[in-house]
Amino acid sequence: MAESSAWVYSDTVKEHFLHPRNILRDDEDFAADGSGTVGSVQCGDEMLVLIKVADGRIADCRWRTYGCASAIASTSALSEMAKGMTLGEAARITPKQIMAYLGGLPEAKVHCSVLGDKALRAAIDDYAARNGVTLGKEKRPPVIICDCTAASDQDIMQAARDGAVTWGELQQKTKIGTGCGKCKERAMEALDEAIFEIHHETMKIHE
Repeated sequence: MAESSAWVYSDTVKEHFLHPRNILRDDEDFAADGSGTVGSVQCGDEMLVLIKVADGRIADCRWRTYGCASAIASTSALSEMAKGMTLGEAARITPKQIMAYLGGLPEAKVHCSVLGDKALRAAIDDYAARNGVTLGKEKRPPVIICDCTAASDQDIMQAARDGAVTWGELQQKTKIGTGCGKCKERAMEALDEAIFEIHHETMKIHE
């Protein structure tokens, strides 16, 4: 095999790509308690996550994704990670944790793991809304800034806390705008607001 066409993924990624776990089959009747979809086919990747909940924990999980090997593997891994977790624990799964589970992803494919946690969180939010459950999350729900990656104002806030001050740094930390890029202006406004808020928090601490 030529070097340019060599497999650049970990063995775990390969395993989850070739033998995906918990994928929703066409003939399967999966009565979901919560459903979440993020991304868009037009921008490259779209993910659907369905969950069943019992005693406050994710009892089962199914998913479908339109995307590349990384998208398939990362969603498969996420579905395995989430089962057995409480709703709060599952809602806090991060792209970094998914990547660690998979043994890493090529830099150009990191955005594929970002969508998975957002789809799961959307399914958990759907379950909570259907059942009047309070998950003890932030005072207000996240505002989606990038439809392609489902990156929210809260993701931008975390990126700002991690040191992002430019568009390039924001993309590196969140992969926002890696699809159509139409969100750049709105994302930068949210980043400026986050930096302003962090600055004032720091000022209050030193008063």
